[in-house]
Amino acid sequence: MTVEVHRDPWGVPSVRAGDVLTLARAQGREVARDRGWQIEVERHRAQGTSAAFLGEEALEWDLFARRARLADTARRCVERLDPSTSSWLTAYTEGVTEGLAEPGSPGPEFAAAGVRPGRWEPWVPLAVWLSAHVLFSGLPSKWWRDVARRALGPDAVGWFATDGPATAGSNGWLLPGSRTASGSALLAGDPHRVIEAPGVYQQIRLVCPEFDVVGLAVPGVPGIAHFGHTGAVAWGITNAMADYQDLYRERLRRRGGRVEALGPEGWREASAHTETVEVRGGEPVTVEIVETGRGPLVAGGADEGTGVSLRHVPRVEGDLGFSALLPLLRARTVADVDAAVDAWVEPVNVLMAADTSGGLLHRVAGRVPVRHRDNGAGPVPAWQARYAWQGRFAEPPRAAVPECGAVMANQAGLAAPLGVEFAAPHRAARIRELLDSRERWTARDMAAVHTDTHLGSARTLLALLPPADDLDPAAGAVRERLLRWDRSMAADSADAGLYAALRAAVVRRLTAHPVFAPLAALAAEEGARLPAVFAPWLAFPPRVAFALDTLLTPGTVPGLDPAAEVAGALAEVAASGVPPRPWGEAHLLAAWQALPEPAVPRPGLSGDHDCVLSTSGVPGLAEHAWRGPAARWVWDLGDRADSGWVVPFGAHGTPGHPHAYDQLPLWREGALVPVPAAGPAGPGPSTAPDAQKESPFMAFPLSDATPVHEEAVAGFGTVTVVPVDPKRDGELIHHWVSQERAAFWGMVGKSREEVEDIYSYLDSLTTHHAFLVLRDREPVGLFQTYEPTADVVGECYEVAEGDYGVHLFIAPAEHGREEGFTGVLLPVFMRFVLKEPSRRRIVVEPDTRNERAVARLVRTGFELGPEIELPDKRARLAFLRRETVTGLL
Repeated sequence: MTVEVHRDPWGVPSVRAGDVLTLARAQGREVARDRGWQIEVERHRAQGTSAAFLGEEALEWDLFARRARLADTARRCVERLDPSTSSWLTAYTEGVTEGLAEPGSPGPEFAAAGVRPGRWEPWVPLAVWLSAHVLFSGLPSKWWRDVARRALGPDAVGWFATDGPATAGSNGWLLPGSRTASGSALLAGDPHRVIEAPGVYQQIRLVCPEFDVVGLAVPGVPGIAHFGHTGAVAWGITNAMADYQDLYRERLRRRGGRVEALGPEGWREASAHTETVEVRGGEPVTVEIVETGRGPLVAGGADEGTGVSLRHVPRVEGDLGFSALLPLLRARTVADVDAAVDAWVEPVNVLMAADTSGGLLHRVAGRVPVRHRDNGAGPVPAWQARYAWQGRFAEPPRAAVPECGAVMANQAGLAAPLGVEFAAPHRAARIRELLDSRERWTARDMAAVHTDTHLGSARTLLALLPPADDLDPAAGAVRERLLRWDRSMAADSADAGLYAALRAAVVRRLTAHPVFAPLAALAAEEGARLPAVFAPWLAFPPRVAFALDTLLTPGTVPGLDPAAEVAGALAEVAASGVPPRPWGEAHLLAAWQALPEPAVPRPGLSGDHDCVLSTSGVPGLAEHAWRGPAARWVWDLGDRADSGWVVPFGAHGTPGHPHAYDQLPLWREGALVPVPAAGPAGPGPSTAPDAQKESPFMAFPLSDATPVHEEAVAGFGTVTVVPVDPKRDGELIHHWVSQERAAFWGMVGKSREEVEDIYSYLDSLTTHHAFLVLRDREPVGLFQTYEPTADVVGECYEVAEGDYGVHLFIAPAEHGREEGFTGVLLPVFMRFVLKEPSRRRIVVEPDTRNERAVARLVRTGFELGPEIELPDKRARLAFLRRETVTGLL
């Protein structure tokens, strides 16, 4: 079947084929042609065979890949794929193998390394994906948290609870049509990962009769997973910073030639075998692979009697989420995207999407196992049953997109209930500030956000500068210059360089401070004992460097005087007499590459870890930037041709190729190149809005339900409260909660089946209940109750005896509701709830943005409490005491 490939002026391929499988095969061939060396390195890394041609530097990773059983897990997952995905994956890998075998392949890197391409089998893309993301969530930070707790007590864990360059991140934002010049939504963002050459994303357009998609593919993996635009719907992700992998401390012994591990049920045999890792220029290394009932051992061993095992969803479930990839390509609406990513597994992401009909989506995608809270704090004892997984997954949080738009930058936002450590709020706050600075945006305008270099975290340090009267002239001059600085980490800014010098001095002083000596010593001891692949997470100075916000807050660390340390650092910088140099002279791009030659360009960069332009080194240790935007993208739902993207280097992976580094100057300056619009034309997805459903309102069949409360209200009618029947009422409730006016209810974009599933789950609980509210047999609302001790709300405040939580949703009406409608119903619900004498206080938590609801509660007699962060919203607690409403009962 005919395949057409067209390349735009930047070498970005547009690939067109007559059917999905032919297209997958063609995509595989194109990635082999453009990125053959890169994907072969990744294949070997996933198998733990890269040291055979890269040498001893690759050994530690190979040992980890073998012990963690990455390739075996990928094989397990591919065996359980549905037939459609399996055939698609097979076609892609056949294309890769064909492309690697073409005349002219392999490239010069293969000859330099003394290796030839191998055959790609269907499990390989899954192994490549797993290898790239197995440490994505900062899993080894559990060792760090355990070390901090043991050295300085549980409070110390919070002092260092932030992200660092060893953890991948992203910026992402979504503007609804009301905030854009075109009247259609805009999405934009940039994933922050270790910068590699070639880059970790490949720009591509895929066209067949079923879809026409542009997006950023992961070389070696078919389709477009993280960032895509189908013409009718577009999506992008950020790292949710969720905690979805566990470490278990294992007790091990050898008995009768077998390895046994102690679990909750006692000693059980563990699987064990040995493998040999070949090392170029060195002796082969033999490693014992042990897997207990929790998972494969990634540290320790049977001869030591102890070890640490890794438990994660792909290994346990045999599922890596690849069944989501084809449906994403075929998506036409946010509902399609929503349904597709229900199958997503790992990594856990926050996803935003928009379509041409005005649909918006903001949710978490991925599987987070339900287990004991302590599992997130560090390795837990494998032999204690309370730390076992409970056999189910957390409900992925979701939220309505507010009128001002949605922003995610790895902060403790939507995914807060699922994680332990999050990024500081500086990037998210700055993006919001920038987006709010103008009413209407275009795709072209987004560069102003992508390239912003304001360093919000500088505020904490600069606030501790001593008064001028306490300083000598040299230190006073440095102080005044820093206070005049605009806090922009621009590459050409000497003031930014001066701030970096002061920050580095502060980091050095704090690292050497006696209060942290026990922690520094224990971190070094554990770092030397554990496999070297985990060393970046246990290095003490970087932990200090990225925790300055907290460590420099007066009163946080007992025995530490932050102002004195800043004053000492200022004196050091001033006394050095070294003129500050522009920030870009130190902040050089330092990309990872498998082979050291030829060297990758190293331009000076603007930005810093906490800037929107997040280019990260390690302050005080290594200011060069080895983490940063692995791509930038803008998706325009008004016209896809107005969308743009850029990658750090180029479309091709071979040094010396015309498209190897041609995007680097644009990436450095913040410019985008247009997505390919010429070349193979694809089918134009329909952008016509869905027809509006007719209202399903009808007289409710009371014979189908037993009322739990009923009363006549003078001048209003008879109010009846009946339990929700998910099957009977599913269509009606879905019609109510899927409308934009119901955004605060948090179910916009859900299908009828999903709504039914939610209320079926509620119906199964003894602590949560849902009711329909009828007015003269017409359904007019939903009323839900819950016991706070069994709800996430109860984790956000001190629950008092007799507290009882409620939610109220007033349904839409064809001609609207009369003034005071809700005010009439509220006393009815209070009487219903407080009929039970043990209930002493009603608890509600409306969305903070729902100002009308908050005001109504105050008028009714509720007392406002604090604001709290819930999975799907920021809420305002409010309480109504029984004594306040005695006259209503």
